[in-house]
Amino acid sequence: MTDLPNKADFSHVRDWVFDLDNTLYPHHVDLFAQIDKNMTAYVSALLGLSREEARALQKQYYFDHGTTLKGLMIHHAIDPVDFLEKAHAINYDVLSPDLPLGEAIQALPGRKFIFTNGSVKHAEMAARALGIFHHFDDVFDIVAAEYVPKPAGATYDKFMALHRVDTKQAVMFEDLPRNLIVPKTLGMKTVLLTPRDEGHEFTDAWEKRTEDDKHIDYATSNLTAFLNALL
Repeated sequence: MTDLPNKADFSHVRDWVFDLDNTLYPHHVDLFAQIDKNMTAYVSALLGLSREEARALQKQYYFDHGTTLKGLMIHHAIDPVDFLEKAHAINYDVLSPDLPLGEAIQALPGRKFIFTNGSVKHAEMAARALGIFHHFDDVFDIVAAEYVPKPAGATYDKFMALHRVDTKQAVMFEDLPRNLIVPKTLGMKTVLLTPRDEGHEFTDAWEKRTEDDKHIDYATSNLTAFLNALL
């Protein structure tokens, strides 16, 4: 599904804010599946749970706290640095350079940011594999957010204040509907990245867009085509 944008809706935008996972690369690449598997293994080893039990708890923390990491920090006082290192010990070779996407990002007027619940290292590794890292002005990660993940309002405020973003002249690209609620209330344009396959199985129902998601201005399964329509 691709809703091509009305170019006039974005003529005022000067700050372009992108989530990383399942946003700058599409869902079907499934890079995040490796991270997901590593997190399950971490929870299993930490608490002596079966894979099934660990995965259920991992997903509950993800839903309740925005990230599995935050839940583990609250309930088990883990070392976040150790967790991030182990979670992101993945093979980035499933990503390949995306020259058309890089050219589209480069051509956008103004600044470009990656705003992720992952780490700077993960964002840099993924974006370099895509050949687009050099087009971004900065990465705001979970460490910069003091481990308080999206969709927490305070984390958006921290990002906006750090980079002096005028939210009335900004847009946010995300793959999770709930992570676009705060940007919309701040006056940003909001774009949801959806799976290319409409039959895509979401791990959790809340990850999928519904008719009640009025805070989403546009939805697209093709980020490059969407950006090119703005140029």
